[in-house]
Amino acid sequence: MFNKRWIFFIPVILGIVVIVLLKQNSSAPQQKPAQETTKAVRTLILPQLSVTPMAIGYGTVRPVSTWEAIAQVEGIILEKHPDLAKGSIIQKDSVLFQIDPVDYELNITQIEADILATQAQMEELDIKLKNTQASLAIEKKSLELTKNELKRLKNLLKKSSVSHSDFEAQERNMLAQQQSVLSQSNSLKLIPSQKALLDAQLQQKQSQLKRAQRDLQNTKIIMPFTGRISSNNAEVAQYVRIGNTLTAADALDKAEIEVQIPIGYFRGLLQSDKKINLTEHSEKEIHSALGIKAQVVLKEGSLRTVWDAKFSRITDTLDPKTRTIGVIVEVDNPYSSVTPGSKPPLIKGFFVEVHLHGTARENSLIVPRSALHNQQLYLVNEQNRLAIKKVHIELFQPEFAIIRNLKQDSSKPISAGDQIVVSDLVPAIEGMLLAPQEDKETTEHLISRVKGVH
Repeated sequence: MFNKRWIFFIPVILGIVVIVLLKQNSSAPQQKPAQETTKAVRTLILPQLSVTPMAIGYGTVRPVSTWEAIAQVEGIILEKHPDLAKGSIIQKDSVLFQIDPVDYELNITQIEADILATQAQMEELDIKLKNTQASLAIEKKSLELTKNELKRLKNLLKKSSVSHSDFEAQERNMLAQQQSVLSQSNSLKLIPSQKALLDAQLQQKQSQLKRAQRDLQNTKIIMPFTGRISSNNAEVAQYVRIGNTLTAADALDKAEIEVQIPIGYFRGLLQSDKKINLTEHSEKEIHSALGIKAQVVLKEGSLRTVWDAKFSRITDTLDPKTRTIGVIVEVDNPYSSVTPGSKPPLIKGFFVEVHLHGTARENSLIVPRSALHNQQLYLVNEQNRLAIKKVHIELFQPEFAIIRNLKQDSSKPISAGDQIVVSDLVPAIEGMLLAPQEDKETTEHLISRVKGVH
């Protein structure tokens, strides 16, 4: 009887037989040669252009000069300029306020009277000086005669030709005359000190007169420049005290804007072979040596207005957190050449852009910042293979960079006309085969940015 256990092994044996037969009848697989994969990339032709370095900052317009009218005298305001109100433009030398001057005019009159009295005393003293000098001369002459007479009587007394009483009387006359000469001499010595006292009093009165005249002038508050009123705190019939702020104004001759510029961008603006001593050279000489030009741009909706500006100065501190430096530019006559609807005045408080331009750098190699990979460039060589070159970044701008070859690099230098890979290439393997396709749109955008077309 057939053993049922063999039924399980029959399919297995048949499978082995089929595999052996297939293996004997099959031919060896054909080997195909390995093909290199080509990577499609976008490229641009490396341009060589003249580049004017630029940095952009943002800030708020403020006047260069401001002024506050602070009362230097007290009194009631009698008059006020009819146009004096916040926002009004007042011309230079206009009288803004008139404080009651009567008390100050009376004070001047009193001091002038005191000066006349002191001058009269000085004239009287001059006359007294002359009279005393004349009297002293007479008294001295009289003393000389008295001495001669006493000498004559003394000789007669020896001859018993005159009495002792006559001699003694003449002697008393001589002593009295000496006393008179001494008294006149003392009076004459006192006159210089009396005159010095009157001189001091006169100078004091004259100083008081100048102060009183200045106080009288200060009763008129006069506009020191043509400006725009920023505040008004006084009215007619109001009593003001010394130190009260009556009004404030902003000058219209210049406006300034302070902006923060990254140090790297600002460094790119500075290009000069001259050595500058900031403590010795004038501001104009420093500006000329640095060669920085500036523009102020206002953008409000569809409105775009540009003012020519000048680089004024650098602030005294560096912001350690943002690594920026403060730059201040000035605009002359910000209220001139106003065109309603298209060019407004450069008003205090406008938030504007400040464009700083350095000296042009000729024949510069320009690449998009996106084409840089850790100071390396991806190039397409003559065999359409990837070449990776390390370069020196000479200047960064917001969307592009100026590069130059490394001095120690002995390989073929990068030059204008080379193909630069601008698309992402991951992984980037030196020598890999590429299928370059020039990206003209990126090239045109790069050139427009370099030329400053926005």
